[in-house]
Amino acid sequence: MNYFRIVFLALLLPAMTGTVMAADPVVVVIKNFKFQPQQVTVKKGTTIRWENREKRQYHSVWFEQLGEPEPDYFFPEENYERRFDAAGKFPYRCGPHPRMTGIVHVTD
Repeated sequence: MNYFRIVFLALLLPAMTGTVMAADPVVVVIKNFKFQPQQVTVKKGTTIRWENREKRQYHSVWFEQLGEPEPDYFFPEENYERRFDAAGKFPYRCGPHPRMTGIVHVTD
């Protein structure tokens, strides 16, 4: 297998599985009322950045099950970041659009 094919596969695998290997911050795109990817797996200490790439719509990234208040909305071309320092499964949703959901899996 040649070098370029190996590099291509190394870049393609995380995109297909939602597993992130080394990039920090990890980017989750918000477009068409979806978190893309919907599930992300990262190591402890990783920062995730949610980027709003809608044309006109605002969103939030709310970890409601952690008992946290809903954060401020962010608009197109804005972003929201959060660092994950504990292992676990962290479901979240968009406050104004409760059908938009995602999960962050954090490993040791």
